[in-house]
Amino acid sequence: MSRLLTLGLWVALGGLSGCSSAGYYWQAVNGHWELMRAARPVADWVAEPQTPKALREQLKLTQRIREFATDELQLPDNPSYRRYADLKRPAVVWNVVAAPPDSLTPKTWCFPVAGCVSYRGYFNEAEARAEARSLENDGLETTVYGVPAYSTLGWMNWAGGDPLVSTFIHYPEGELARLVIHELAHQVVYAADDTMFNESFATAVERLGGERWLSLHASPAAREAYAAFDARRRAFRALTLSTRRELDALYKENKAHPIVNGSYVAMKTEIMRRFRDNYAILRATWGGDPALVRGYDAWVARANNASFAAQAAYDELVPGFVALFERGGGATPEGWRRFYDAVKLLAASPKEERRRLLKEPSLVTHPDPS
Repeated sequence: MSRLLTLGLWVALGGLSGCSSAGYYWQAVNGHWELMRAARPVADWVAEPQTPKALREQLKLTQRIREFATDELQLPDNPSYRRYADLKRPAVVWNVVAAPPDSLTPKTWCFPVAGCVSYRGYFNEAEARAEARSLENDGLETTVYGVPAYSTLGWMNWAGGDPLVSTFIHYPEGELARLVIHELAHQVVYAADDTMFNESFATAVERLGGERWLSLHASPAAREAYAAFDARRRAFRALTLSTRRELDALYKENKAHPIVNGSYVAMKTEIMRRFRDNYAILRATWGGDPALVRGYDAWVARANNASFAAQAAYDELVPGFVALFERGGGATPEGWRRFYDAVKLLAASPKEERRRLLKEPSLVTHPDPS
């Protein structure tokens, strides 16, 4: 499936003073500091004879990507992603997302520092799943997914910055580049109470920056492998977008003119049946390698309103950000700076206004950087 990233760890920390659960408070603080304590400078790992060769080469690659992100993409030059932590688990945190059975609008949790966000992060998978069960008992549809990386928005640079993590270090080159770029983008702009804006912005930067890394620095083999990987992801994304639109139209129609005699539920069931049938057709074109489809299969098997809502946060506003980037001068240092300045202006505007402007990016002002 398409990779989902998160600010969940930062949200957990930012929300501590607003959370009534002492257990949630403890798991957030303890989990974060365990991660920070496990991190050591990349140079130390590279120099250590016991470091496996494959890990050493990946760590070296991340530092080349890190310098590219600063020099070419004008992303922050700070301590983040210059240390590495081996967590010995498959995810950094597990996110819980919930949505009503008749809506794609996710439940939000509000915190004093981070504002309102549409997910809740746990360092312990069992605790995340227990939270999901509690929400299901309240009548919500839920999804729980592990995330490989996080951002503290630069607030932890005084303590060594956000580290590289074992959960993603062995990603193929194209995905590794996109992930590092995505997380650094979160340190440029953050709009409180707007997960979709924040994640769509970071996704736009990761796509644009990742494509540039591959075109300028990757080998032909790496570019070819990434092209095949991304083609599958784009096709799946198009399928889920089409399904989201069908579901959203049904839910809006049902609210405006309630569908009686159980027809509404039957129509929802039919949309989901078509989605899974169309996925099976798409999947058949990808060949028989189980490794290529395992993540997609799992996503489709558990797909519900919460799943579609979570994915929308990373996709919905990306076209507007890309159009804004292209209008600002494109892939030059000045073009990147103008783009970030324009996005900062959007972040400072009211939520509905910024959403409207991203649908009409020609109306957005690009200030001259100074």
